[in-house]
Amino acid sequence: MFFNILYIYSKTGTTDYELLLQIQLTKEDQLFRWLTFFIAFAAKIPLFPLHIWLPEAHVEAPTIGSVLLAVLRLKLGVYGLIRFCIPLFPEGTSFFAPIVIIFACIGIIYTCLTARRQIDLKKIIAYSSVGHINVVLLGIITETSESLQGAIFQRLSHGLVSGSLFFCVGVLYTRYSVRSFKYYSGLVYFYPLFTRIFLLFSLANISFPLTSSFIGEFYIFLGLLRFNFWATVFAATSIVLGAVYILWAFNRIFFGNISILSLNTYKDINKKERALFRRPIIFLFFRGLLPYYFRDTLFMDCINLLEHAHLNRY
Repeated sequence: MFFNILYIYSKTGTTDYELLLQIQLTKEDQLFRWLTFFIAFAAKIPLFPLHIWLPEAHVEAPTIGSVLLAVLRLKLGVYGLIRFCIPLFPEGTSFFAPIVIIFACIGIIYTCLTARRQIDLKKIIAYSSVGHINVVLLGIITETSESLQGAIFQRLSHGLVSGSLFFCVGVLYTRYSVRSFKYYSGLVYFYPLFTRIFLLFSLANISFPLTSSFIGEFYIFLGLLRFNFWATVFAATSIVLGAVYILWAFNRIFFGNISILSLNTYKDINKKERALFRRPIIFLFFRGLLPYYFRDTLFMDCINLLEHAHLNRY
């Protein structure tokens, strides 16, 4: 991507974003530049099969590192696609869209099935994060106003949900220094409030209605349905498969017989932890119940973005 930025500068004489929007590159240039930019951003998103680094990074990082990675770092790739690939290289977006959709659908199903096989709580949430970001990628690549709105909406919602789930894992790890759910069982008897909080974010992770994740994925699938029916069907399996692994892990941790590990400490979350979860819960329901506060602004931004892409294309 860096060398292609230098190439664009050598050919156009500028790297000013507003000026580049007015310059029409040839179709061959757009295809190659789009591909190089996309690969760089896809590794950051990450898109299948460039996702291998993310679960390992989450496992090795402390709790706050995982939260920052999920909330901020992964969003840079999504931002790059929306900011640069679509407006600057619209021909490349249209040309490579079917291929990207295939890889994104494969990534969604693969990460859901892989998450079901994990025993490390962080890896489960990490693979879930990859699947949701691939759904966001589908919303971006289809280039409809609904899907772009949903992609931006879901990108923000994913930061709330995924970051909060990593905080939940951090709460357990602080008390027991173990992340494998094989050692947990029956925690509902000792952590009634924490159980409700974990269940709430687990439901938001599978886009349960009344949460902001539902609004984002609904708009993405609505725009994707206008683009390709079968892609929508394969992408929507993430809702079902996501419910399988996240609720299965939740059931293994909080219900069943009381494990010996659970008897080591049985103090529910403290005031500091409650204050930590309070704000994400408020925003989660506020954006799920009153999405029109954000929708109008996102709609105008998406329309302007599509107009720039349309002008550059024709």
